[in-house]
This record gives sequence, C-alpha cells and structure tokens, in this order.
Amino acid sequence: MRRSLISMLTGLLVALSAAPALPGAPALADPEPTPEPVTVRSASDRPASDQPLIAAEPLIEARPEVLHASENDEFYHKEVIAGLNNTFYVPYQRTYKGLPVVGGDFVVVTNASGGVLSTSIAQTEKLNVSTVPKLTRLRASRIARAQLPKVTSSTVPSLVVLARGTGVLAYQVLVTGQGSRNGFTGAPVLTPRKLRVLIDARTGEVLETSDEIRTETPAGPEPRTRPVPPPVPAPRPSPAPAAVPAPAPARSGPTTTPTPISGTLPTPVPFFFGVGTSFYNGPVTVSSKRLNTTYALTDAVRAGVSCGGQNGSAFVGADDSWGDGSGTNLETACVDALYAIGKQWDMLGAWLGRNGYNGSGGGYPARVGLNEVNAYWAGNYANFGRSEDGRRQATSLDIVAHEFGHAVFQNTPGGSFGSNEKAMLNESAGDILAVLTKFYAKQPPPYDVPSYAIGGKADLLGTGPVRYLYKPSLISGHPDCFSPSVLDLESHAGAGVQNHWFYLLAEGSNPTSGQPASPTCNGSRVTGIGIQKAGQIFMASLLRKTDTWTHQLARRATLQAALELFPDSCVEFNAVRDAWDAVNVPAAPGEPAQCVSGNDFDLSVDPAAVGVDPGQRATATVTTRTTAGKPQAVAFAISGLPEAATAAFTPQKITTGESSALSILVPVGTPSGSYSAQILADGVNLDRTVTLTLTVDSGSNVVFIDDFSTDLGWTVNPNGTDTATTGRWERGVPQPTFAGRTPLQLAPFVGKSDLVTGRLAGDRVGANDVDGGVTTIRSREIALPPGTLTMTFAWYFAHLANSSAKDYFRVRVVSPTANTVVLQQFGDPTVRPGEWRTATVNLSEFAGQPIRIVVEAADDSPDSLVEAGFDDLRITRS
Repeated sequence: MRRSLISMLTGLLVALSAAPALPGAPALADPEPTPEPVTVRSASDRPASDQPLIAAEPLIEARPEVLHASENDEFYHKEVIAGLNNTFYVPYQRTYKGLPVVGGDFVVVTNASGGVLSTSIAQTEKLNVSTVPKLTRLRASRIARAQLPKVTSSTVPSLVVLARGTGVLAYQVLVTGQGSRNGFTGAPVLTPRKLRVLIDARTGEVLETSDEIRTETPAGPEPRTRPVPPPVPAPRPSPAPAAVPAPAPARSGPTTTPTPISGTLPTPVPFFFGVGTSFYNGPVTVSSKRLNTTYALTDAVRAGVSCGGQNGSAFVGADDSWGDGSGTNLETACVDALYAIGKQWDMLGAWLGRNGYNGSGGGYPARVGLNEVNAYWAGNYANFGRSEDGRRQATSLDIVAHEFGHAVFQNTPGGSFGSNEKAMLNESAGDILAVLTKFYAKQPPPYDVPSYAIGGKADLLGTGPVRYLYKPSLISGHPDCFSPSVLDLESHAGAGVQNHWFYLLAEGSNPTSGQPASPTCNGSRVTGIGIQKAGQIFMASLLRKTDTWTHQLARRATLQAALELFPDSCVEFNAVRDAWDAVNVPAAPGEPAQCVSGNDFDLSVDPAAVGVDPGQRATATVTTRTTAGKPQAVAFAISGLPEAATAAFTPQKITTGESSALSILVPVGTPSGSYSAQILADGVNLDRTVTLTLTVDSGSNVVFIDDFSTDLGWTVNPNGTDTATTGRWERGVPQPTFAGRTPLQLAPFVGKSDLVTGRLAGDRVGANDVDGGVTTIRSREIALPPGTLTMTFAWYFAHLANSSAKDYFRVRVVSPTANTVVLQQFGDPTVRPGEWRTATVNLSEFAGQPIRIVVEAADDSPDSLVEAGFDDLRITRS
C-alpha cells in the first residue's frame, strides 16, 4: 500500500508493498551470490494436508484468554501462508455482532506436526459496544470526503468496530483523490491520495486516517530545485522483421549457487533475454516479451511485472534492445527498474522463501517519467521520478527495491493501513528489503555495492544517501533510539529505529565484515548473526503482522520468529533481544522471556468420544508425550461443553510425558446432542489441542449427532491424496446456486450450516463447484457401543448434463477392520437438480468398535458442474 519517496534532508522515498518471489526464475543480470547455509522452504509449497488449519481451528474453538473473545465474536481464516523451515501462518479476521473488527485480526503460527507455536494478537480487551450508530452514513461520507481537497471517488460508509479498549463503533470510508503538499519549488502541488478514514459513528470524530499513497512534505531548508522538463523515451525505429537477439553478456562476477529450497517449485518457462543498457547497473539482460513483430518491456517470467511511462502501458520497441545508458532516457530507467525488480524477486525466493511480491507468484508494474523529485508506491504499481538536477532517474537498485518493498508489507497479514507508527515500520520495511536486495545482487564497484545506506547512487537532492541504517542520525531529525517522541515524527524519519535494530541484528555494533561501527543506545555490545538470517527473522515477523502494528509488537514477533525458525539454537533469539534493547524499544507484553528451544510434545485423549446421561459424569484420560527436546510444563483448559457443565483435570498442570484424568459433570436438563469439547494444553514452547466429542443422551439412545452448527472435528483431505482444485468440502453456511432454474447448491437440510463442496456461490455458475478430481472429508473417531445401531443422514448430489459416470458422491464407514461403502451415486449425462434425500444405514456390524464416517465427491476429467451436500448425521442405539 502506500508511501511516497521524497525527502529532503530528513526523509526518503515512498513506500511500497512487495510481492513474493518466484524461486527458480532466472536473474536479470549477474548470477546470485552464495547465500549463507540456511535451509529454506518456499512459500509456494503448501502443506501436504490441512495440518496448519487442523491445528489452528481447534485453538480458535477453545477461545483461549489471549484471543480476548466475547460471546459476540466470530472468526474466519484467510489463506494459509507457508514460511521457512516448516512454519505456517494462519491469518484470521474477527467480526463482532456481524461487523468487521479493525484491529481484531490475528495470526496463528503452527509447525508441520500440528503444534501451535505462537499467536500474534494486538487486541487487548474483550469487545462490549453498541452497534447502533447515531451518525448517518451521509454525514460520515461528508466528513470522510472533507479529508481531501479534491475527491474523485469514495466508498459507501460501512460500519466497523475499532478494537480500542472495549470497542468503538465507527464508519469506515475509502476516499480517493488528491491532496496538497509543498513541492520542491516551494509551491503547493496536488499528489494522488487513497485514504482509509475511520469516523466515530456516535460523535463524528475522525479517529484515524491512513494513506495508501503516502507523500511527504519536504523538510529542511527552502527548496533549491527548479522545474526540469520531463525526459522522454528516445525515438524507436519503425517495426521491422527481427530475429530474437542473443542474450547480452552479463557483467563479470563470481559464479555461485543460491540456497537450495525444499519442495516443488514453479518450472521456469523458456524465453530469451533482451539486451539492456542501464544507467546504474551497466549492461544487463532484460526479461521482455515478444509480441508479433515487436517487443514489450513486460517480464515473461515474473507475472504482473512490466515497465512503461505515466500512462501505465509497457514500452514497446521494434527490437529487443533497450535503453541508451543515459540518465534522462526513460527506456534506460525501465532497464534499471526491471533489473532491480528481478534481483529483489529472486532474493525474496532464494533467501526468504517468498513466492513473488504478493506471496503467490504475482508482481506489479513500474512507471517512469514522473516529473517530480520523488518515487512512490501506489498500491498496485510503483512510480519513479528524477533527481533534483534532472540528470538521473530515481531508479537505482535500492530506491526501486524500497518502493517494491512496500508491496511485500502490503501483501502480508495486516496490510498497510493503520497508525503513523505502522507507517514508520512500513518505511523501514522498504529500507530493509532494499538492503537485502543490494547484498543479494552483490554488485561490484562502480555499481551499487552492498551497503546499509539508501539512495546514494541516485543522489536525488545532491546530498548523498537519504537514510543510513547503521546510524540513522547521520540525517538530521532521524533518531537512532526509540522514545515516545518518535511516534510524532514523519514516517521516513521514524523508520530509523527499526532500521538501526536490523543493522545491529545483521552486523552487530562492531562488525568485522568491513561495515561501519554502530553505536548502541544503552552502551551495550551486540553481535550480529548475518544479513540473511536477520532477513529471514524480519520476513517471519511480517507474516505475523496485524492491522495494529507497533515497535513493541514487531519486537515480540521477531523474538517469536527467532525461536521458531532456529529451534536448536539460542544465538539468534539472544541477538534479536539484544538488538531491540540496544535501540531502547521496551519489552512487549507476552513476549518470550528467555530462549527455551527445540522442545515439543503431542497430545491425545482416550476415549476420543464419550456418551453420558444428564446428571451423570463422563470421564477420559488426557495424555502427553515429549516428542523433541526436554519435558515442559503444561496447563489444561477445556471449552465447548454444554451450558452449565463443569470439568476438572486431575492434576490441572503436568509435565509432558504425564497424564491427567478429565471428569465432566453434565447437569440434569442438558439437551440431547453431540458437543465438540476442545482440550487445550498450554505449554511453555507451544500449545496443542485435541477434540473430545461428548454425546448427551436424554433417553433417546442417541450415540452421536452432528448438525454441523459447530465443528466436531471433521478433517478435509485426511490422507493428503485429494486432487480437487476447487469445491473442496467445508463446513459452513452455503450460498444456494442455480443454473437457470435448476438448483445445484442447496440451503442446509437443518440449521444454518452443513458440509458442502465450496460453500460460496462465486461470480458465475460453477465458480466453486468440484473440479479437478476428488475431495474428501472425514469425521473424528466415533466410539460405538454394543447393540443395534442405526445411522441416518441427509445428502444431495447435483450435476448438469456435462457429467459422466466418472463423477460420484460416496459415503463410507471405516473401522479398524473394514472400509464399507454405505451410499454411492454416480453422475450421468443428464441434468440432476439438487434435492435433499435421507439415507438409513444399519451399523450393527460395527457395534463396539470405533468408526469414522468418510464423505467423498468427485468430478473427474473433463471438468463438469458437480455440487454435493451432507447434513443431519445421527447414530442411535435401540
């Protein structure tokens, strides 16, 4: 999101949000340097199963105190993010009485074995606020639009709850337009603005504004600049038949091997490099795209990446040779921009395990020729201006990487909107990712050699770099150390605190690598861990980012990241803590107090399902087992029991390797049904949960009931063998869909939720139906008693006439000794409307055994339109 790069003596360029790198894509110029020997896992690698969600969802169901969850809170998860070294990040959004909660978002971090390593939560209190506004939407719109002198559009005000204290009801409005600032000539100029405005829905007070495009007012003495005519691209010859040229030779440099990445990576597509003559980077190769008889500066490998002028279109030429090496030629500026984007993209993949700028293999275009001493990230592209004297474009390696660094910040959990303190951390993220790119590119003199200064080569103001990470105070007004006064600074100046922390973490206070010494604020001596490890810890902290983001929350996140990325060492954790102490950022509530790494355990409950009559007790045994490192202390809690039911663990606290007896008293009058009780084991190093299914029988001989109103432990893709690409099974509230008048996806059979293949309707018929193969969902283990047992359930299987007998709906009962299909319906080339049906199955042959119910739906090749549902599962004994 945001940020403008422009700074006088006190600040630098704009921010931008970066995209995930595409590991394996060829670099645009030199071969990559040899990275430090650290094992990385690509963010493009997805877990073999839904293990991160399987770990995170029960924790959310357990509603631990750290969530500060009220009875009116609901949670929904976004896409799971795979990080380095088998860490996974599950971002969640919160609603309160159905309204989005700004600042109520959080991230659950898990490992590959299903343990919850940590949570990143900024909210500090339970919400308790009226959701009835006193302010009208019209009034809120007028207040929001008044924040800009020139408005081109604004959204309809929407009610949200701001997570401040017990909550503030607010209107949220996105306002697009232009705002005024003093230009370098001293005259006011209008620049693009995209504001999120939060307005108190009772009083009309503007609670917060944050800008996706952040433009700064120059600081320092009176501007010395004068208008400079904008450069224009050199004329191109008329298109002529041309063969694809051979790649231009890259500058000489060491031939090295990048860090290997485990997992399956995207396969680079064959293409030819174009010839680029840059201003900042010498002769380089350019990944361009061949059209019919012309070439375009559109990256053929990195999706979404291109470069052109202010109209947003990529430059086009008759040949695949670009730029003339001058500082005023815009093709040359694009060559430099694409070189920097390619280096940063590859660094993100090889060093940080991120797939492109957006995390899923996508990038953004660059524009050059902005007639300002400026550069900025606009939320979906980066724009680059010129130096004050008009002799150079603002497309040096570090400036480009800074702007696209904002793309990374924007495309990690929590986004870019927020407070001024968050804006500082966003600017710092741009600087840190720019420095990482310079060290990855490892350019020799006279190019942009690895350093911790920003903007030196571009020399935009004729005064050299605009920021220094090793000593921010070399720029007047940029503090080296944190204090409350930092929070009122302009965001580029305030970036210095986290920049200084990163330098100390990477290089230390007295480096032996040839980098300059860095004074600490507390007089301590800090030993660095190397820039690659420091970058990995910083990237992992961004994957924990929330809407509310502060220096203290960043400190806590990096400490947690150090423990989780390097579980067999305390060196990294101690260095992170020492570096934050050295810049005077105080400890955050709930941060790890000490390094206790490498310890893990598993958790089980026996039996996993118990039945009880009202007024009686149910018992089970909860067992822990140390699986790695040393035993750790664990405390138990339980949630999800029937109303007024009580539970006791004996003992309530144990050391892993021990067991605890669980006793649940179900009061008289408790309604019949099955309840999903989440048992939480709160450990020192990580948390684990396990589900106990409690079935209450009020005389109807109910063994098990699931109307899918709550999560009773169903697992999607339990064996990791599903092939369906869309329409996977999920529990939730389905949106009915139709093909013409033919119903395909239905409302639930009972209640509000069911099991359904892709519950959302999407933007077209069949948008979320089953495609690509099989999707499977499996119940938890259900302990059957002796006797005559009957299972009933509701189901439907709908398809259009493009279906075939390869498509099917199937229900199986799996026991330790059998795998029995109890219902099966195949597709055929006719229209089959969705219609709820009921099935009855005799389960007596499974009496006395544990079973699991498995439900499958398949749409085999070629894809047809297939939908399925499952609801109202009951098992009774007669």
